[in-house]
Amino acid sequence: MTSSTDWLANEYDDKNDVQTHNHQNRELLFYRYVAEGNLEEIHKNIENHEFLNPNGIGKLSRDIVQNFKYHFVVSIALITRLCVDNGMEMERAYRLSDFYIQKLDDISTLEDLEKLHDKMVLDYTNKMIIINRSANLSRPMTECLNYIYSHLKERITVKDLAEYTSNSASYISRLFKDELGTSTSDYIRQAKIEASMNLLRYSDYSLADIANYFSFTSQSHFSQLFQKETGLTPKKYREKYYGTHWKGTPRDIMKTEG
Repeated sequence: MTSSTDWLANEYDDKNDVQTHNHQNRELLFYRYVAEGNLEEIHKNIENHEFLNPNGIGKLSRDIVQNFKYHFVVSIALITRLCVDNGMEMERAYRLSDFYIQKLDDISTLEDLEKLHDKMVLDYTNKMIIINRSANLSRPMTECLNYIYSHLKERITVKDLAEYTSNSASYISRLFKDELGTSTSDYIRQAKIEASMNLLRYSDYSLADIANYFSFTSQSHFSQLFQKETGLTPKKYREKYYGTHWKGTPRDIMKTEG
């Protein structure tokens, strides 16, 4: 049984540890960005290290890593529910949730926890982009997009898409023009460039590794296409969006916690 002195000490600690919960609308807005496939807003959230922002996070554990693990579980539960409401198959959504929650067992630092969170929200967001794009598309086009985003690391041709959907190459080419307003090759290239932008922002992979990962013919070819698409070389893009937008490490952010 605790003494009155211990009780008073605990009460004092609890009062000093009280956290103000985030306003519900702000929380839901972020989750809706994921469900809507709003990659721009998700990037802003990641770049600002919002997940590890201690302001407004309820305190469920005195251990700071465990506390953010609880917050992770709450976040993924709400994201999963909203993604299902916005068209993701329930089984697929909950299978994805289980995958990331199981990964928590291997996490022991805030840095690794933040990386897992960022990977999780980008995964859900990118999947919702495909789902949202597919909402008003024909079945063959939806199948083409699913194939493209599942094989981004490979060289993809219109012949591959035609064989996958059991259609002719000319039909698939016409479908892309009619439904997406672009050529098949341009769409595939843009999808690869968009994916490479994520690696330039959030990884330390070399330009050669990224070019090879997405099956570009060479690093110079990758750089040429990237600059044509974004107006910046991959090197300049990384310097602009990786080096200057990451506002300190997770450890720096949590220094105010004492």
